[in-house]
Amino acid sequence: MPVTKEVLDEIALSQAEYEMIVERLDREPNPVELGMFGALWSEHCGYKHSRPLLRFFPSSSPRVLSQSGAENAGAVDIGDGLAVVFKVESHNHPSAVEPLQGAATGVGGIVRDILAMGARPIALLNSLRFGPLDSPHNRHLFRRVVEGISWYGNCIGVPDVAGEIYFDESYSHNPLVNAMCVGLVATDKLASAAAGRVGSVLLLVGAETGRDGIHGASGLASRTFEEEQELRPTVQVGNPFLEKVLIESCLEALETGCVSGLQDLGAAGLTSAAIESAYRGGRGLILDISQVHRREPGMSGYEVMLSESQERMLLVTAPEHVERVQQVFRKWDVPCREIGQVIQEPRAHVLEGDRPVAQLPIKHLTEAPRYRLNGQQSLEQRDRQRLVLDEIPLPRSSVADTLLRMLAAPNVASRRSVYRRYDHQVQTNTVAGPGSDAAVLRIKGTGKAIALSIDGNGRFCYLDPYRGGQIVVAEVCRNLSSTGAEPLALTDCLNFGNPERPEIYYQLEWSIRGMARACRVLGVPVVSGNVSLYNESQGQAIYPTPVVGGLGLLEDVTRHAKSSFPEEGQRNLRPRASDLAGSEFLQAIHGLVAGRPAINLALERRVQALCRKAIAQGIVASAHDCSDGGLAVALAECTFAEGIGFRGVGSLSRLMARWDCSLFGERQSRIVVSLCPESVSGIAANGNGTGRSFAGAWQDGRLPVPPGIIRGPGSLRNCRCLERCAGTGARGLRKQPGETNPTTLLEFRGDHVVAPLSFENAA
Repeated sequence: MPVTKEVLDEIALSQAEYEMIVERLDREPNPVELGMFGALWSEHCGYKHSRPLLRFFPSSSPRVLSQSGAENAGAVDIGDGLAVVFKVESHNHPSAVEPLQGAATGVGGIVRDILAMGARPIALLNSLRFGPLDSPHNRHLFRRVVEGISWYGNCIGVPDVAGEIYFDESYSHNPLVNAMCVGLVATDKLASAAAGRVGSVLLLVGAETGRDGIHGASGLASRTFEEEQELRPTVQVGNPFLEKVLIESCLEALETGCVSGLQDLGAAGLTSAAIESAYRGGRGLILDISQVHRREPGMSGYEVMLSESQERMLLVTAPEHVERVQQVFRKWDVPCREIGQVIQEPRAHVLEGDRPVAQLPIKHLTEAPRYRLNGQQSLEQRDRQRLVLDEIPLPRSSVADTLLRMLAAPNVASRRSVYRRYDHQVQTNTVAGPGSDAAVLRIKGTGKAIALSIDGNGRFCYLDPYRGGQIVVAEVCRNLSSTGAEPLALTDCLNFGNPERPEIYYQLEWSIRGMARACRVLGVPVVSGNVSLYNESQGQAIYPTPVVGGLGLLEDVTRHAKSSFPEEGQRNLRPRASDLAGSEFLQAIHGLVAGRPAINLALERRVQALCRKAIAQGIVASAHDCSDGGLAVALAECTFAEGIGFRGVGSLSRLMARWDCSLFGERQSRIVVSLCPESVSGIAANGNGTGRSFAGAWQDGRLPVPPGIIRGPGSLRNCRCLERCAGTGARGLRKQPGETNPTTLLEFRGDHVVAPLSFENAA
C-alpha cells in the first residue's frame, strides 16, 4: 500500500525517492525499513545535494592519514609517532528547537566522533551565530546555547580553547551552532569504524536507548522551519557525566587490543552506526534489537532503530574477546550488551527475538541519490555587489568616537563574558587560549605545539560566494600563521539554506569552488567536515556561511607569537589601506551590506610564510590577524590582554580623504605585528619582495597611522554589548567595578591630537 505524503514529509523523503526505493527493492518497504531509508538518505547523512560538489576539495597530503569521508574524522601526522584527529559538525536545527540540549549534545556528538578514531579528545572549539540580541527570542537562544556548551564541555573535562560569535538578522530563529573537537592518538593506535571480519560480535555500550531524537537527522536537520509544529521530541538529551566515563572506558577497551571497530551512535542512531560499519567493511550484519538496553518500556522496533539517544557507541570484537571487553565496561559501570554479529552477505537483517523487523541490502541504504543542480546567481546578488565609495559618506563623528562605536559593535565587542564560562585550562596543555587569533596547545612529551582556529564570514559569501569562500580559508590559515604555526589541514561545516532553490545552490557551489581554490594555493587539504542545509526560517535563508576549522603545527612551542603586544617600546608595521566591501564598519555605521570583497591568494601565501618565518626567527614578538573592524580595531585588540598601549607616529593628512577605508576597511592578507626597533630591518630583509606588502608603507621604522594613543585598556578590553545578554546587566561601554582610572583615548583630528576623550564620557 503506497505511503501518504504526511509519512514521507515526516522522514523528509520525496515521492520520487520513495518510488526509487520501491524500484530498488522490487517491493514496498515496511515502516521500519522506510524509516531507515529516510534517515540514511537524509541530507544530514546522505549528502544528496552536496556530495557531488565536495569532490572539488583537495583531501590528501603527505601528512594526511585518513581518507576524507571514509572515517568519522580526519587524521593528520604531526611526527613523533602522533596524529591529531579533528572535525567540525553542526547542531543548528536542534539548537533552534531546544538550545541548551541542542548545543550540549552537539558537543557530545563531535567528541564521540573523535573518540571513534581511537583518539583522546584534547580540545573543543565552536562557531556560533545568532540574530540581533535586541530580540528576546534571540537572547534566549544565545544564553541557552552558551549554557549548553559550557555545561557539557566543562563536565567532560575537555578544554574549550577557541571560537567565534556573530550576530545578524539572517540567523534569527535559525542559529548556527557548529562544534569542533580535536583529539590526539598514536599513529599506530588509530581506530576504524569498519566491521570487516565475518563472525565478529557487535557490542552496544553506553546509555539506554530512549525515544529522544527520533527523526533528528531526517525530520529535523533536513528541512526548513516553515511549519509551526512541536519538534522538541526530535532533540536529543545529553548526560555529560556518562560521556566522561564512556570516553575512559572506550579508550581502555581499545588499549586491550581486543576491539577491531568503533563507531559513534549519532545521527540516525543504531541504524547509521550499524549500517555504516558494515558498509565500510564490505560486510553485512544481523541485529537482534531485543538485546538493546532501553530507557522506556514498550518501544517499537522503529523507535529503537531510529532513536538518537546520546552517549552510545558500537564496538566490534572477535567472539573470543567479548568477555575481556565486557570486563572493562563493568569496571566503569557502563552498560555493554551483545546485540549482533557481522556476516558475509552484504545485507542488514534486523530481528526482534525471532521476529524479522527489516531485511535490506546494505548498498541500497548507503547509496543515497545525488542531485547535481544548476545554480543561478540572483539579480539581487548582482545588485548588492555594487558599491561606489564616493556614495559612502564619512562618519560625522571623530575617528576616536568611531573607533569606540566599532569596539562596541556586537560583532567586534569582547567575547570574554562568554568564554570565561568555558574551562580552557583543563588537561594543562593550553598555551594560548580564547581571545587569541588561534589557540596553541603543547603536545606533552615533545617540544611541539599545535595551533587551532575556527572562522567563517557569511557576509562575504553573501556578497560573492567564490571570493568569500577563498577568504574564509585564507582567514583561518592566517590565524594559524599569526601564531607561527604552519597550517596542515582543514575541516569544514557548510551552512546554507535550501539547496533546491537555484540561488542557494549557486551560493553552495561557488563557495565550495572558492574554498577549494584557496586550499590548493595555500597547500592545505580538507580532511573532514559536515554539511548543514535547509537553514531557513519563515522563508528567509541564512547568509551562506561556510565555517572552517584549521590545524597548524609549531615545531618549537617556545617559538609562538601571541595576539597582544607583549611589552612597551616595540614598533608596529602596518599593511596598506583597505576597502569597505562587506565590512563590519559598513554595516555598523551605515547599515549596508554591499560591495565585492577581494583577495590575492598569491600575496596571502607570501604574507603568511613571511609571518611564520619572522616568528620562528624571533624577530616578531606578537602577531594579530587584521579582520573584523579593520586596522584600528586590530590595533585596539592588541592592547587588551597585557594592558599595553599603542602610539601611532606619523601624519594623518594623506589618509584623511578616506580614513574610514584606511582604519576600518577589511582588505585581506594583513597581519599587525610588533617587534623591537632593531628588528625592523630584519623583517624587511626576510620579505624577499613581500615585506612591503606585509609591512605597509613604513619609513625609518615609523608607523604612518593617525597620531593617537590607546593607553591602559582597562575598560576598553571589557567593552562588550554582550554582557547584558550574558547575565551581568552591563550595557555598552562602561567603567568596570574597581577601576579608578578610566581608559583615555586621544581624539584624532587632522595632524593633531586634541583634548582627551575619556571612556567615562564616551559611554
